[in-house]
Formats: sequence, C-alpha cells, structure tokens
Amino acid sequence: MRIFKTLILVTFILSSFILPAPPSAQAATLPTGFQESIVFSGLTSPSNIRFSPDGRVFVAEKSGLIKVFDNLSDTTPTVFADLRTNTHNFWDRGMLGMALDPDFPTHPYIYVLYTYDAAIGATAPRWGTAGATSDGCPTPPGATTDGCLVSGRLSRLQANGNVMTGPEQVLIEDWCQQFPSHSVGDLVFGADGALYVSGGDGANFNNIDYGQSGGTNAGYQKNPCGDPPAGVGGTMTPPTAEGGALRSQSLRRPAGEPVTLDGTIIRIDPDTGLALPDNPLISHTSANARRIVAYGLRNPFRLAVRPGTNEIWIGDVGWNSREEMNRVADPTDSYVDNFGWPCYEGNKKQSSYDTADLTICENLYIEGTSAITAPYYSYSHSAQVVTGENCPTGSTSISGIAFQYGNSSPYPIAYQDALFFADYSRDCIWAMFKGADGLPDPASIQTLVDGASNPVDIEMGPDGYLYYADFDGGTIRRIEYYGQNQPPIVAATANPTYGAAPLNVSFDASASSDPDVGDTLSYAWDLDGDGAYDDSTLAQPSYIYPIGNHTVRVRVTDNHGAYAISDPILISSGNTPPTPQINTPTLGTTWKVGDTINFSGSATDGQDASIPASAFTWTLIMHHCPSNCHTHPIQSF
Repeated sequence: MRIFKTLILVTFILSSFILPAPPSAQAATLPTGFQESIVFSGLTSPSNIRFSPDGRVFVAEKSGLIKVFDNLSDTTPTVFADLRTNTHNFWDRGMLGMALDPDFPTHPYIYVLYTYDAAIGATAPRWGTAGATSDGCPTPPGATTDGCLVSGRLSRLQANGNVMTGPEQVLIEDWCQQFPSHSVGDLVFGADGALYVSGGDGANFNNIDYGQSGGTNAGYQKNPCGDPPAGVGGTMTPPTAEGGALRSQSLRRPAGEPVTLDGTIIRIDPDTGLALPDNPLISHTSANARRIVAYGLRNPFRLAVRPGTNEIWIGDVGWNSREEMNRVADPTDSYVDNFGWPCYEGNKKQSSYDTADLTICENLYIEGTSAITAPYYSYSHSAQVVTGENCPTGSTSISGIAFQYGNSSPYPIAYQDALFFADYSRDCIWAMFKGADGLPDPASIQTLVDGASNPVDIEMGPDGYLYYADFDGGTIRRIEYYGQNQPPIVAATANPTYGAAPLNVSFDASASSDPDVGDTLSYAWDLDGDGAYDDSTLAQPSYIYPIGNHTVRVRVTDNHGAYAISDPILISSGNTPPTPQINTPTLGTTWKVGDTINFSGSATDGQDASIPASAFTWTLIMHHCPSNCHTHPIQSF
C-alpha cells in the first residue's frame, strides 16, 4: 500500500503456488507476560478487521473480497461480498478501508473504501479482469511512467445474515489517482455518528510530482487528473502547477478551481455521503470542500477515534524523512487543519517541493508555521522509536493506529487508554501510554511487538486484546496477556501430510514446552477439522483420513489454564502436491527498469497426467532493501 516508502527495486521472484502458503514463521518478541497467537489463517492479503457486537468478525482482503467469521473460533469464513471486479488490486491499490455501522447488525450496513478500477465516472474494470483477484498495469502506460488512471470509491453494503444483499450503494466516487500508491485510506465512525474517511494524494512516490507526468506513450495524456491550471493534456510547470501531490492542498486553490478529496479527511453523513450541517466549511460552494475537516496529508493510511471524544487520530505515511501521527482535536470547530504536505514533511519544509518554488507552497510558507497543524508525534526514518529496541530503521511506513479503551482490558493498568501504533516496514508495534493530561504521551513509548508479522491494520477486539492483520502471511493475530503465568509454546508435527487414501497420519506435540518452570501440559486435538478440540488428549495421537483435504490443530494447556493453539496442519489424503518449476527467467537473469520479462514454468503431479496452465498462479514480489529488507507483493497472474 505504499504505506511503503520510496522504492528501490532490487530483485524479483516469480513463484508458482499449488498448495496454500504457510503462515509467516517470524518469531515475535513481546514484554514479559504477553504472547502473540494466530486467530484466523488462510486469508489472502487481509487489509482490515472489524468486530461486530454479535460476535462475528469481518475481514476485508485487498482484492475486494470481504469474509465473515461467525466467531473467534470459526475456521471456515463465509464470503460476505465480492467486489473484485470493481477493485483495482495492484501494488498499494485495493480495498483498504472498512467500517461497520455503529448500530450493526440492527442497522445492517457495512462501509467499504477501495481503489475503483476506472477513472472518475467511468466503468470498471479498466485495467483488471472481471472477477480476478490480482490486477495489473500494462506498459504502456507503465505503472510509474504515465500511470494507470483510477479513482477511489466509498460504498455502503447491506447485510442479510452473512451475505450482502441488494446492490452496492455508491456514496462518493472521487480521489483521482495516476500512480499506484497513496490511494484511498481508512474509515471510522466518530462518537457523533459521523463517518470519517481518508484518502491519499495519488501522486508519484519516486520523485517530486506537481502534475507534470503523463503523455510519454502515445494515447496517454499529460496531467490525466485534469489539475489546474493546464487541465487534461496540458503541460504543468512551476510555479503555477497545482497537480500531483499538490492535490493535497487543493483547498487553497484560487476560488472557482476544483477542490479534490486527495490528501484529506472528510466528515460525512453515512446515509448520503454528503457533508454534515455542522462541518466547518458547510457554506462553501464546493461539495467536496464542505466535506473536508483536514487536509495536507500524503497517505493517511489509518484512522482512529480516541474513546470518549470526537478526536480523529491519523497515521500518515511519510516520504523521505518522517512518519506522522496527526490529531484533529475538534472536527466541527471553525478551523480546518492543514498538516502541510507536500510543502511540509513533519514540522519542516519539504526540501524538494520548497526548491521547486511552487506558488501553493510559497504562499503557505509566507504565512509561517501557524498556518499548519504540526504532527502530534512523528518519528524519523533513520532513528529508533524506542532507544535500544531491535526494530530496524531505514524503510518505514506507519500502518496501524488504535486506542485501548474501557476498564475491563486484560492488559496491565499502565495500558489503560494507551495508543497503539504499528509500522509495516519495521514489523513492530508500540504502545504510547497516557500522560497526566489524559492524552497519549510521546515521551512514554514502549515496544509491544518486535518482529510482528507485516501489520497493516490494528484493532481492539471485544475481549480487550489487540488484533492485527498480517498482510503477507494471510493471518489475523492477537496480542494476549497472561501476567505471571505464561502460556505454552506449541510445537506440532504430522507424518505423512499427504499420500494415498485412506491415509494413516501420526501427530506429535510432545516437543511443546512452557516458559514457566514446573508447569505441566495437557493436549486437546481437532483431528477432523470441525473446530472442536475433542478428538484426542494424547501428545502423540494418530488418525486415519478418507480422501480429501483436512485441517488439524492442537490446543496445549498448562496446569494454570493458559493455553496456545498450533498453526493449522494441512493433510491431503488421496492426493499429492504437484512439483512446480520455474523454467524462465533463469536464476541470475539481469534486467533494467522498463524491460519486459517473459516467464514460464511447468509442474509434475502423481495423480494427473498433465497440469493445465490454468492451474498455475504466479506472484511477482519486490524485495525492497533501502536498509532493512522486506517485500512488496506487486501482482499475481
């Protein structure tokens, strides 16, 4: 979601997957008494988690699928809605925001925010294929050359049980996006019942962008978003250019010029998508301006509301130097917060945009720093958040923000009203504790999870635990607290995991252990995959499987009641997995930006005489190593 920084493309891997990929094996380090566990697995690029008051859990996948689990023990989700045809799932684009109506399920509406695979007012899919999970951007136009022009869409879906009923109700279609990052952002409901929506600037992340890009390839226009003063097809030059990242400052354009929603926070009526009557700019002539309560943001990827208030807290992904945590103290006062991007990054002038002498920025500089709202907290890309921690520096992208609330949380009292925030690139989650004034205190930050698994959304669950979406591993994870009694560490194996039916499988969890000396362990197995741990209490049971695929887990409990559940073990009876091979490109192939790389592969299988091309799934993964290495899934084929 280019919640991720400026990219340096180092290498790529083309992989074919026949069986589901295992969950991430990265080991997390947490403070004493805390533990991370996997709640749901088998998901594909989960981007949002939302908890319903009736116990259900909704998970949005970046492709445009929404799945619903009946409860936290459910292992077989139902597809609630499939918006893949409308969603452009490419690089950082996709379904990125979701919220349940505050009175759900009595008021049975789910709100979604996604990259719409078409220009504003056009028909999807423009670049992808109907029903496809992953989309592309061909060359030409080229993802970062002329760009595949798309937009953003906010819609309301009606629930009937566990499935969507009726048509998608489109509330807003806006957020012009030329380049594949800084797309739409997040959705939250305030205590006032208003729906708050964030969106990025849609600009180029490789270099300064004031709308000058486009028109390199025949048939593709310059300035396709039509920003002033040149309009669609026109040449944009300093100092008058107002496009690209400067769309985040469109509220400062001269009267009569269009106001966009790029780089803003809007406050709307959830039934209509219109501005609420107590918004600060309700008398403005522009419908978009009437919606806006904050602007000057680059990629406000995640939002949170501080409990008991209408304060809006924003995790804004930075560019070259800093990540920002911004606060809108009162969305209905007369002041519309301007956080300064792209003229400012952090609380300093952004050097590249300052050097360009752009009128919008120069006018803002003349007004001084009183014209912008400084970040509530920011951290440098080159510095640790907590001195001495193991979280890496360099590549950085704030990717989650959530408040602990209520007095019934199982966490220690110090965490009451704490603010949690996550960074996808650093794979870490932190807690910012409450200060004397009741607000989070930037001087009291503690590392909560070091070595988290690719967090892109963090939410407080109904049980008072913090949950997060593991984007790369396809899991939903929970941060639990057990105090002085730590839960067991599960180690479970199966042999064999596939073969001819009926298949006799031996399981072994005897290598499981407990960090607390002297604790004893008991075992409960779900061997038949029905979600109930009632099939065996042995450490080393066996089970005979009929033909088919089966999922097995074991729950290991200590003598004080703390327990942990294993990752799922997939058993395939009557079938063996194919053996895939990448034929081209060969290992060691070199390339330069703009080259076309052809790829091909083959596979052998014990059951099937031949494997058709339709059985192959290819995934392009970018390894990004500005300092600490991590990956970005680019596209699947």
